[in-house]
Amino acid sequence: MARQVKHSKIKNTGILFELLTRQITADILNDKTSKSVGILKKYFNEKTQLGKEKQLYEVLVSQNYSSETKANYLIDAVVGNRKKLSNAKLKREKYNLIKEIRDTYKVDDFFSARIPNYKLHASIYRLFLTESHPTVFNPAAKIDDRYTIVEHLTSKVVKRVDSSDKKIAQFRKQDKDLRLLSYEILVERFNTKYSNLSAAQRNLLKEYINNVSNTNSLKEFVESESTKIKKQLKSFLPKIKNKITKIKLQEAINQLDSVHKGRLVKDKQVVSLMRYYELIKELNHVCKT
Repeated sequence: MARQVKHSKIKNTGILFELLTRQITADILNDKTSKSVGILKKYFNEKTQLGKEKQLYEVLVSQNYSSETKANYLIDAVVGNRKKLSNAKLKREKYNLIKEIRDTYKVDDFFSARIPNYKLHASIYRLFLTESHPTVFNPAAKIDDRYTIVEHLTSKVVKRVDSSDKKIAQFRKQDKDLRLLSYEILVERFNTKYSNLSAAQRNLLKEYINNVSNTNSLKEFVESESTKIKKQLKSFLPKIKNKITKIKLQEAINQLDSVHKGRLVKDKQVVSLMRYYELIKELNHVCKT
């Protein structure tokens, strides 16, 4: 009888890598030496099975094609490389990695974070599992997973790389994962990209990364900040003489209520707050001149 393959977030190589890199970012923001750097270097390098499987995940996540035929050829090629990996070694490495994560972090917090492209990562995990094991799995579920990956590969996504990301893009072209995982590069990327943030913007970014798994805490923070921002913006209204500018500012104030709507805080809501902070900076500058 065909088995129904189940996804395991805690065993998904792509998700494990994503969570560790996110932890590095959080530690950098808090001026802490990140233990995740050492863990990544140890388990995700060109010599480990985990490192090699992570590269296969990356291919399916990052590539884009104009036709389903080409997408299916890519999937077949990736699956062929996945079959060459040692399941026994991969299982052992993954066991040791998860144990080290458990020994280093609070597991509930570490693994409860929301993951971008979660459905895609889950489909890749299940496809790799069904293609690399002799067990007979549910063929319908297997087709569904392949279709999810094909759909992603053929979606028209415009990937923008700004100037601060050029060095990272160059390192991604190199053969060794360790270059991409360099702590110094991550610090440099962060300092370049966020050097002009205000204290309020930095604090928002810290809260978002540190509390991404604690939805209640993050939502409370966003609601609190929205109230503060609204109060600050209202204080500028009497200082503005231009009627059109005053009307636009009032509209911006009214739209603040939508920033903290919904059960979960989404990326676009955080971006909106960042823009409101920019508006406050600009208004402070204008009102002082």
